[in-house]
Amino acid sequence: MLPELTQADSLRVFMTADAVGGVWQYSLDLAQGLRAYDTETTLCVLGPSPRTEQLAAARRIPGLKLICLDLPLDWTADSPDEVLEAAAAVASVARAEGGGVIHLNSPVLAAGPRYPVPVVAVCHSCIATWWQAVRARPLARQLRWHKDLVASGLARADAIIAPSGAFARFVSQTYKLPVAPTVVYNGRRPCMRQSLPEGTAVPEAPFAFTAGRLWDEGKNLRALDAAAARLSLPVLAAGPLRGPNRASISFSHVQPLGSLTDGHLAEWLAAKPIFVSTARYEPFGLAVLEAAEAGCALVLSDIATFRELWEGAACFVPPDDEMAVASAIELLAGDARQRTLMASAARRRARRYTAEVMAAKVRAIYGGLLSRKRQRSGSEVMA
Repeated sequence: MLPELTQADSLRVFMTADAVGGVWQYSLDLAQGLRAYDTETTLCVLGPSPRTEQLAAARRIPGLKLICLDLPLDWTADSPDEVLEAAAAVASVARAEGGGVIHLNSPVLAAGPRYPVPVVAVCHSCIATWWQAVRARPLARQLRWHKDLVASGLARADAIIAPSGAFARFVSQTYKLPVAPTVVYNGRRPCMRQSLPEGTAVPEAPFAFTAGRLWDEGKNLRALDAAAARLSLPVLAAGPLRGPNRASISFSHVQPLGSLTDGHLAEWLAAKPIFVSTARYEPFGLAVLEAAEAGCALVLSDIATFRELWEGAACFVPPDDEMAVASAIELLAGDARQRTLMASAARRRARRYTAEVMAAKVRAIYGGLLSRKRQRSGSEVMA
């Protein structure tokens, strides 16, 4: 019988992740934050192997055990069998590793074999919601199996988390959930700045900047590229141009910087550019949070997530109106006082979204699940 979990009790969590986008930073920041609650993490990574600097960051977290599996991510798989085989492999490793809670950063992994301990599924994104936001038409027939598997995984999870209220509602509507996911805002631990490679020229402020998975059509970088053609200041973009799902992008006016380490990204943001996101699909937006923490003025697409998180602390523009995007950037670039005011507002708002608060709320969810399991076990013994 499991004892009721308190802050003083130790716990081992088995958590899945990938090294492709924001889930990696989320997982490391959460694992680090959970250390304050005597909670250690086994991090099981699917998809492309972490880069050298990512591995180094993981090794700096006390008690973190890293396991890398050569398994496809659900959104790059070609068939349901691939996903279910990956889910079965993850379940097998989880059983061998032990632990009190399973934390799946891809809910579809709960669609495989049952786990013997409580399962927390976090909806960071999914194909079905992405498709609705980006394609604005019914999900392609050949992808419906993915939606069905995610629905199965969500139904099996003991708790579901979403990183914003807007996305929680989106997921709840898409999968017709009886109870909406619990909202736990993402947090980001400040990164140490790292000197840029010799010869790297940082433009004088103001300039425009964006970062993320540039290849992802949901980030809508083509709109920013079109806006950049109308601007008199440079627009730079950090991140990969090609994704593991074979998606890619090229620019005519935006200047790509390639993938940056967290430290190099922090150094670019320290120059306080105008940070721009024209995303049409964004469940949270860690890059926006990083820019706000660094004191950058924000120009964001007018979507529900960004309104929820940054209302009153950003300039909002229609995501597909390159003229409006360019105008908002030019206005901020030409008004140093307004730019400073907006940057200060963004930095103040960013204080709501910390890794410490995120870890505390997730740990409370773990505790609630284990407490309920204890109560059920006690009832069965008495019966």
